[in-house]
Amino acid sequence: MPQTKKINTFQTLAQMCSEQAQLYPDAIAFIAGDERQTFQQLDLSSYQVGHGLRAAGVKTGSRVAILGKDSIAHYEILFGCAKIKAVLVDLNWRLAAAELLYILNDAETEIVFVAPAFFSLIESLLPELTTVRTFIALEGEHPDWLNYQTWKASQSTELLNVESYAEDVVVQMYSSGTTGRPKGVQLANSSFFRLMEGVLAAGDEWMSLNAEDILLLSLPQFHIGGLWWAIQGYAVGACGIIVDTFVAWQALQLIEQHKVSKAVLVPAMIQLMLAEPECAKTDFSSFKGLVYGGSPISPALLRKAMEIFACDFFQIYGLTETGNCAVCLRPKDHDLANPQRLKAAGRAFPGVEIKIIDGKGRLLPAQRSGEICIKSPANMVGYWKNESATAQTLNDGWVHTGDVGYKDEEGYLYVCDRIKDMIIYAGENLFPAEIEAMLSEHEAVAEVAVIGIPDEKWGEVVKAFVVLRQGHQVKQRELIDFARGQIADFKVPKSITFVDALPRNPSGKVLKRVLRAPFWQDQDRQVS
Repeated sequence: MPQTKKINTFQTLAQMCSEQAQLYPDAIAFIAGDERQTFQQLDLSSYQVGHGLRAAGVKTGSRVAILGKDSIAHYEILFGCAKIKAVLVDLNWRLAAAELLYILNDAETEIVFVAPAFFSLIESLLPELTTVRTFIALEGEHPDWLNYQTWKASQSTELLNVESYAEDVVVQMYSSGTTGRPKGVQLANSSFFRLMEGVLAAGDEWMSLNAEDILLLSLPQFHIGGLWWAIQGYAVGACGIIVDTFVAWQALQLIEQHKVSKAVLVPAMIQLMLAEPECAKTDFSSFKGLVYGGSPISPALLRKAMEIFACDFFQIYGLTETGNCAVCLRPKDHDLANPQRLKAAGRAFPGVEIKIIDGKGRLLPAQRSGEICIKSPANMVGYWKNESATAQTLNDGWVHTGDVGYKDEEGYLYVCDRIKDMIIYAGENLFPAEIEAMLSEHEAVAEVAVIGIPDEKWGEVVKAFVVLRQGHQVKQRELIDFARGQIADFKVPKSITFVDALPRNPSGKVLKRVLRAPFWQDQDRQVS
């Protein structure tokens, strides 16, 4: 039986990759379809990637991007970047071309690994890419680009003499902002280790992750929740089952086939799985723990999930800027007889501080609502080349979340509204400014306001209110079609209401709370 590391003291992803290869050389690190890779094999592959990147001119701090659905190669590239102190930018493959172009240029990306499904998309961006000098095809053949496996096989597996540190930035994740432009959230190596290290040091076993676990990796690597979960499993020698695209019936098959013990899912995924006819026949006897978050979960869905999965439930709350989770609602709090407690996001992990402040930055007492601020050892380094946005969000070690909530006398955090206008669709953060700017480009649109409205399946969906220009007419379907292709499909409004005027305050600011009120007034929670 493989030995389990009680409290990991990893400083960097590079160190973790090498040490786990020595501790669990023949244990399976990842399974993706029919492909399997041991910890030792992945370590050797990551050295090859590191040497290949070095040969291609990638230096310390250079940005390397991936555009493709999750695969074992994603983790080879992640650790390869870490071993030469390059920074990985894993792109959300659901974004529209213009969005990807902005991110690639903003990050000053030098090399892009591209899956076949996105060859033509990247080709269409070539004239406007400003810093990318090398493309590598993750699979298949491209007339102008090297094949990843061929490229990797030609590289050395020798150790790389690079000294990295906990505070070095290792990944850059793009999170949309209130200005409508995505911001690069820089996360250091420490963002992936210090939180759980502190939790275990405090004697808190949390989920008791260990080398015997089989983890379902159903959230994509470009999402902080997906990457964080995969690394937590890797850090204890667990095996990760990579899901390149979540499909409910396939997820059920994987749980039964591989005897999955623990998983992270957003409520929309849970609902889709429970709706599958095969769910009733699926063997969940191996299932021990389920982490969920990203959007609100209805009491009815939670009740059914607890009945069917029959495992421990953990709700988490946090942001990309906090290195994923900072707060957790534990299994003992998932008491259906205590509906008030189930409305809580949970309590802070050991080592994490939560404070509630008013508009002037003053600390508020229990039961008083204000902005939620989080100080965590996993907090971001800052936004890439955006000092003003960093200063607004990260102040004296505290991440100002933009969410409104309160703490009760026992320290449970309740998240109840949003200062910012962010919409959370199936765990994806959407910002109205970006969607509004795009819709405003239509010749018939004079003014537009975008909000999120509750949806049982997705948490929230996008709704737009549009004031037409005088003398112009356009149908809802025409505007929705106009949006497609310019922004990712999941950002496109699901419905549009035409109004004569938008509600405004005396200074002219659009009162989105007035637009939101009819849709949210009967909801217990205004935000995830």
